[in-house]
Formats: sequence, C-alpha cells, structure tokens
Amino acid sequence: MHRDQDFGAQAEFPPNAEALVQDLALDTLFDTMAGDDRFVLDVVKTAVLSSLVDPDAVVYRQGILRDCLDHPAVVREIYDVAVEAIEAERKVHWGLSRDSPERILSRSLRVLQVLAGSLRRLREIADQHAGEFRSEGFVRFFGMLAAELTDEYLDTVDFHLRELTFPHGVLISAELGQGNAGTRYVLRQPLAQSWIERFFGGHNRSKFSFVIPERDDNGFKALAELTNKGINRVAGAVAQSADHVNGFIAMLRAELAFHIGCLNLYEELSKKGEPTCFPVPVPPEEVAFTTRGLYDVSLALNVEARVVGNDVNGDGESLVMITGANQGGKSTFLRSVGLAQLMMGSGMFVPAEHFRAGVSSGVFTHFEREEDPTMRRGKLEEELERMEEIADAIRPSSLLLCNESFASTNEREGSEIARQIVRALLERGVRVFFVTHMFDLAEGFQRLDADTALFLRAERKQDGRRTFRMIEGEPLPTSYGEDLYRRIFGTSPGAVAG
Repeated sequence: MHRDQDFGAQAEFPPNAEALVQDLALDTLFDTMAGDDRFVLDVVKTAVLSSLVDPDAVVYRQGILRDCLDHPAVVREIYDVAVEAIEAERKVHWGLSRDSPERILSRSLRVLQVLAGSLRRLREIADQHAGEFRSEGFVRFFGMLAAELTDEYLDTVDFHLRELTFPHGVLISAELGQGNAGTRYVLRQPLAQSWIERFFGGHNRSKFSFVIPERDDNGFKALAELTNKGINRVAGAVAQSADHVNGFIAMLRAELAFHIGCLNLYEELSKKGEPTCFPVPVPPEEVAFTTRGLYDVSLALNVEARVVGNDVNGDGESLVMITGANQGGKSTFLRSVGLAQLMMGSGMFVPAEHFRAGVSSGVFTHFEREEDPTMRRGKLEEELERMEEIADAIRPSSLLLCNESFASTNEREGSEIARQIVRALLERGVRVFFVTHMFDLAEGFQRLDADTALFLRAERKQDGRRTFRMIEGEPLPTSYGEDLYRRIFGTSPGAVAG
C-alpha cells in the first residue's frame, strides 16, 4: 500500500467521514468492494477515506493494482493463504495459564507450525508467478520472499520446531547458588541417542537418575517448576517469533484486502459494461480537472441500465458552477466528482473513460439536509454550523462539493452568504464545485469571474427531455419548474381546460 511504511488498517477516519458516506452514497461502493468479507469492508473504508496527497504515492499504488487486475487468481490465492493462516492461528488456544512458560512454548510452537506452512505456500507462489508481476510493490514483495524464505531457512525452522517439542526429553543445566538453591538455568540441546538406545527405547538409565512415583504430586510439581525455569527464556523467544511471523501475515492480509476490494468492484462494473480507467494524478498546486465519460459509480451499482457519463474540461478553473434544469442530473454529477476524487486518491481506478485531476488534501461535502425534526434550530442555522465545521478543517488544495447550499433562505440572502464563503475558500486555494438554482449567485460569478470559473448547465432538450449530461453554458434565470409541473399534472401551469 505504501512504498516506505505499513498500511494503518486501524487508522482513524477523517472528521467529515460520516458526511462523505452519506452525501456520496459511499456505503454502496464499500459494500460492493467488500462482498461478504467484513475485514475487507473495514480496510476499504479506511483506504478510500484517507486519501493520498502525493501523486507519486498514487501512481505507486496504481501499479500494484494493475498487477492485481492482470493476475486476479494469484492475488486471491495469496490473500487466502493469509486468511487461512490467521484463522488457524486463532484456533490454537492457550489451554492453561498463560503465565506458564511450558504452556506459552507449547502454544507458540503450534502457531509457528501453522505459520511455517503458510510461509512455504507463499514461497511456492513466488517461485511460480513472480516473473509475471511488474509493479514495484509486487517485485519487492516476491523478491523478499525468495531472499528470506529459502529452502535452507525453512528446513532449519522445521528442524528447530521439531526439536523444541523435546522428543528426547528436556536437558537443563544449572548452578548451585546461595543456600544450594538452583540458579543460572540453561536449556541444553539433548545429546543424540545411539542406535542402540533408540532401538531399546533408551532404558539404560544413569545411576544418577530417579523415577517419580505416579502419585507424587509434589514431585511432579517440583519437576514442572524446574522445567519452566529451564525453558523460560526459550519460551519467550519462541513467543516473540510467533508474534513476529503472525504480524507479517496479518499485515499481508490487510495490505491485500484493499486490492481484493478493488478486484470485486472491477468485476461488478465489468459485468455491467461500465468503463474504468486509471486516472492521471497531478500535484495539487496544478489546478486540473479533465474527464471523459465520468459517471456516478454508486448509481451504476444500483441500477440495471448503463448510466450517463459526462465530459468536462476544467483545467485551470478553481470554481465550477453547475446550474440548469431540475431533475437534470446535477447532484448525480456532483457525486461522481467526489467519488472519482476519493477513488483516485486511494490509488484506485475511477469510473470514467479518462480522468486527470490534481490530488486533494481532503474532500468535503455540504449537501442539503432534511429539516431538524426537533425544531431546535432552523435549516439556515444548521447549514451555517456545518459550513463552520468545514471551514475549521479544510486546507488548501482541498475539494469542496456544495449541493444547493443556503437554499433554505431567500435567494438574495442565500446568494450573498454563499458568495462570500466561496470567495474566501477560493482565496485559500480550495477548489469548489457548486450546484445551485440561485440565479443571482451563479450569474454574479459568471459576470465577475468568467475567466477563472467554469459554468456547466444540465442539458435540456427543446421538448423538455433531460439528457443528464452537463454542458458548458452560462446560468439561466430558470430551472424549468414547469417541466416538473407538466410531468405531474399533465398540463402547463396556467393552462385553461377546454
């Protein structure tokens, strides 16, 4: 996921995460990516909502995803190995007290035996498929497996795991300390048995040996204490080794979970015949937004028919003002912009035929909300409070998506509030996409900022049909409300019945 650090699967969501999920219908995207895997769901949420701000980091992750799309079966096999290893590890119970070195050693050995088998499978996959992958991330991953998980190393691990089960007993040395108490306990490697001892079961006991009677509980307890003292350091070392290998497997699962989610999404969109592309990320200081065939991926996943895409050339424009006919697809287009920006920022493909944009330091939404059912505050107050929270968190190079903001008051007041806020944000280096039906607001920007803003309008045919495409065009003093009236009542406003 990253070139020089581990992926933080448990990273905190940004403060505006809840608004993003609600306004951009992200749950649809997340659920499709996750399928039935709750772990994948958690990972993709974190990855998508925590955008990368470096174009090079985005391209690095894109390269890995390209490999995943080219070799989905191999990637899914590696992910399955990691999942199976973790599930098997969880089935190894501690048994008795976790404070007992003997129990710690026993469990750690069983964990390492499970994980060692998984490491062998990963090495086998690397041997078979490493040459097929081209991305920096996968080349480094497979190279690490080949270099560190050699046959000699894995055979040595298996040997030590067998020896630590003490098939020939536990050999411990000690010294006599103060008061003849035992001290400096050291676990020793048992001497190899001769073939005669192995054949006869090793019954030739030393004259210094003794046998504890079956019912001597205190004797067995004392022997267990001696054993624990002797294996204490080894038990700790083996437990640390088990934790280390388990941590590697767990991180592998987390890093691959995001790409598994991307594979799931890609397969669903491919079934529907929807296009995808790898976007071209540019530095945030380069104000860029050019796309062809951009569509709302969440909408596409919820409807049977193909959805309409949009072509936009907004390079150099920090403000994009969107006006036009009611029910013309303006909100859908706005969501498509936010979704594409988040998907690009996480290193994913985007729902478009072509997409080039500046990376964003954060995506923020200010969409119209339902009225507060408690009636403790009005809609305008609620809108202003949400905008204040955004203003406190937003940074230069962020992207703000406004959908009918401040439409809860009259047009003159709402336009003036929005105008001042937008100008302040633009001066701070924030890009703004603003959907509005307030002609005073849109016309004011068109009249004074025509050279630095892009004006889009929801296309409407002469017969009132909506194409759901955004075209370049100056704002008009109507949203064609009569079209909606005609659709509902079957006649034009003011028409006289014959």
